[in-house]
Amino acid sequence: MPDFRNGLPPIWADGLGRASIRSVQALTVAALGWAIVWAATRVPLVLIPVLIALILAAAIAPLVRWLTGHNWPRALAVVAAFLAILAVFGGVITGIVFLVRAQSKDLVAKFTVGIDRLHAFLNSGPVPVSDAQILAARESVQKFFTSSSFGTEALTGARTVGEILAGMILMAVTLFFFLKDGAKIRAFVIGFLPERHRGRALVSTERSAVVLGGYVRGTALIAATDGLVVGIALAILGVPLALPLGAFVFIGGFIPIVGATAAGTLAVGVALISNGPVTAIVVLAAVVGANQLEHHFLQPVLMGKVLRIHGLAILLALAAGTILAGIVGALLAVPLTAVGWTMIKTWSGRDAGDEVVAAPAPDA
Repeated sequence: MPDFRNGLPPIWADGLGRASIRSVQALTVAALGWAIVWAATRVPLVLIPVLIALILAAAIAPLVRWLTGHNWPRALAVVAAFLAILAVFGGVITGIVFLVRAQSKDLVAKFTVGIDRLHAFLNSGPVPVSDAQILAARESVQKFFTSSSFGTEALTGARTVGEILAGMILMAVTLFFFLKDGAKIRAFVIGFLPERHRGRALVSTERSAVVLGGYVRGTALIAATDGLVVGIALAILGVPLALPLGAFVFIGGFIPIVGATAAGTLAVGVALISNGPVTAIVVLAAVVGANQLEHHFLQPVLMGKVLRIHGLAILLALAAGTILAGIVGALLAVPLTAVGWTMIKTWSGRDAGDEVVAAPAPDA
């Protein structure tokens, strides 16, 4: 057995030996990280609702504190905040469903006329498309919808709907307990750490909660602005489903950089089919204008001090999140990246002037 009391053996003491040791250490840490990610992706039906509940709890916690500060019992404050967030989400979804149903007949009529107009444009446009090519594309679509693979996809979609409903119920229950017993849960988790690390862990969780809450509230304001701009433009131009499309832009705004633009593309498509190319160009200008307003004014003002992450890091996080978990991964990638960066800065002491509180007493 080698004796290391007098230092490393010569083969490990030179530059290459030290680099080899560091490489093994880096590979070990990378393997641990991969194992954690792999284990987390095996239970998405549990992990994703818990993460969403954690993010929402960080955003709603100031309302609970404000209510308890005005002499509300904590249980009543938690129930009021919880019911308020459920009412907002439920109201948005219900409103979209009723508006789509109310305007469906008008949309179908305009859709038929728009398809004929689009057909004529394809025949005589800058890049003419023949009727044979259009018919071939239509037959391929019809073949897919009547094939067995589409039936399999439909069954998969039905199962996905069931999983989404189960995840929403789990998220709601978890959110309630995070709001009610968040401090106890945090103290329980931090209690597993050595006492000398508890103070820094407490600071990390507090700063992470501030970052998460600020991110959600800032993103909601930015997404609401995008949705209002596009929705008002659609309503003025007489495009069907103006309010539901504005709501889709609002929902898409929670995916940074690309979400609102992708949702705005749907609005442009509806405007093209229902009202023609001129209206579609005006809607496209409104989408681009809302996007520029978001990037050059709203993002720096509302989240400049909260989300201190470079745009390239956000894009990479979005790409990784989308690959790992699809749309949900894109939604969670940026806030989780922000929290990770906040914890790294806290533990490494990179924030100038930051003070780490002393470790809490065992009975605190």
